[in-house]
Amino acid sequence: MLLEKLREYSFRLAELPPPGYDRTAIRWLIQLDRLGNCRGFITTSSGRKRDRGKVFLAPSIMKTSGIKASLLVGNGEYLLGKPRATSDPARVARCHQAFREEVEACAQATGLPELEAVRHFLATINSSSLPLPADFDPEMNLTFEVEGRLLIDLPEIQEYWAQKQAGGSGRDTCLVCGHHCQATDRHPVRIKGIPGGQPSGMVLVSANVRAFESYGLAASRIAPVCRDCAERYAKAANALREREDTRLVVGPLLYLFWTREEAGFNIASILSQPQPEEVQELLLAAARGRPRPTVDPLAFYAVALAASGGRVVVRDWLETTVEEVKAHLARWFTLQKLVDWDGSEGSPYGLFTLARSLIPQKGDMQRDLPPNAPKVLLKAALQGGALPSWLLFQAIKRNRAEQALTRPRAALIKMVLLSQQPKFQEDAMVRLDEDNQEPAYLCGRLLAVLEQVQFVAVSPKATLIDRFYGTASTAPASVFSRLLKGAQAHLGKLRKEKPGAYAALQTRLEGIMGKLTGFPKVLSLEEQGWFSLGYYHQRAWDRAQAKARKAAGEPVPEEELFFPENNTLSQE
Repeated sequence: MLLEKLREYSFRLAELPPPGYDRTAIRWLIQLDRLGNCRGFITTSSGRKRDRGKVFLAPSIMKTSGIKASLLVGNGEYLLGKPRATSDPARVARCHQAFREEVEACAQATGLPELEAVRHFLATINSSSLPLPADFDPEMNLTFEVEGRLLIDLPEIQEYWAQKQAGGSGRDTCLVCGHHCQATDRHPVRIKGIPGGQPSGMVLVSANVRAFESYGLAASRIAPVCRDCAERYAKAANALREREDTRLVVGPLLYLFWTREEAGFNIASILSQPQPEEVQELLLAAARGRPRPTVDPLAFYAVALAASGGRVVVRDWLETTVEEVKAHLARWFTLQKLVDWDGSEGSPYGLFTLARSLIPQKGDMQRDLPPNAPKVLLKAALQGGALPSWLLFQAIKRNRAEQALTRPRAALIKMVLLSQQPKFQEDAMVRLDEDNQEPAYLCGRLLAVLEQVQFVAVSPKATLIDRFYGTASTAPASVFSRLLKGAQAHLGKLRKEKPGAYAALQTRLEGIMGKLTGFPKVLSLEEQGWFSLGYYHQRAWDRAQAKARKAAGEPVPEEELFFPENNTLSQE
């Protein structure tokens, strides 16, 4: 199904390379006259070091460890017989001979006079005396111009190469188009740009180990696909990867998105860098309700690709409709809605930011990110459903490791909790909930107020979070009695030196303590999530209250407006 849908998409591409062609970097154009005399070399390079030159559509082959020449394009060893310093001269001679044989076969089949010029050039070439460019590198590709005409662009050359690569008819049935065909042994176009994959690209269908081969079918013949379909699906995937609005990279995964027809729906942008107005439009559309389509709904496709052992691995595949995706996206953004650290309206987060919150601040996304995190986040965004508890575990574990809580991680925790509990409205818990009697939530709020007491009474640099967040969030009974006892001394100091701050903080403490009948001995994973939200909500509420009082002209101590460095209720 995936290959079939990619093939369908290929017919919408206006600039799909001709059959047997692919985008190839070519450093030099060898200029020939009609008799095959060399007029010189034209560089397509910008002059920067290791610039491989301009990208052209050129005949392509699947590179192997053996000798295999393409038509009219190749590196210095194939095209000129010019070896690299480390190359075997005898092997280079065989490479050059293979190149000449390809040109000879094409010249005989097409009868083009331009190819006669190339044949003459190759027959009289002497790579040791040829005036090569000063920066010539045998690793770089070259091709020919004859009297100003680029040979690889000639329709006769393209038609010849397409027929040669297609092969003859066979007894196979293509799994993609269903036609009888000669199945290609190796898929000719590699899919590029997958994180951690080979720079030259990788194939989706291949078997080079006996354990993968059945009934004597080797290489790509384990899943027979005709040459045209094999080219089309890979070229379509590469075209999707090249567009910013149809690709998204998160950690080790490359996501590709497309629709059956052009829809003007930029989902990659919404998932990576959502703008408030885009999210608001989705939410309003969901609130208005969606009329049932009178015709077939527009199909939407998404695939997650990863690299493994030189091959492309399909990690996930989704086929749904644009209307369904928009509805699920609206829910996804509703679940993560959360006030900012200062109590103001918070901005929505993209998939990358939410996933990034699960690893250390200086961690590596490909190395440290839980492998299925992007997959389950995207699945919830596009298909709905509950987020798994292991995602909550990863977020809580990161809280304990850092002894802190960031806004993206708080949003992720909220998403997991609310997606799993139907008793809560999906737009609940955006900000402080005074009516929430959950003991774990109250303990989180209490820790935030105790932190503020120490912060105002002792020093802007003093905070108990670095020492006690992990214990308080897992075993409240073992630590809160000690924290409350320590707070009494700080409150006594505030009563004398800052009576206004004392009154406000004492009132907050009494309001929370009045709802607690005792401190839980141990908090479950879900309760640790509620603890995190309680802590975050209370801190954001405190900041909002301080800002409101200052805006009203009331005197507000700087300590209440200052945001300590080690309190990571940050936006990052």
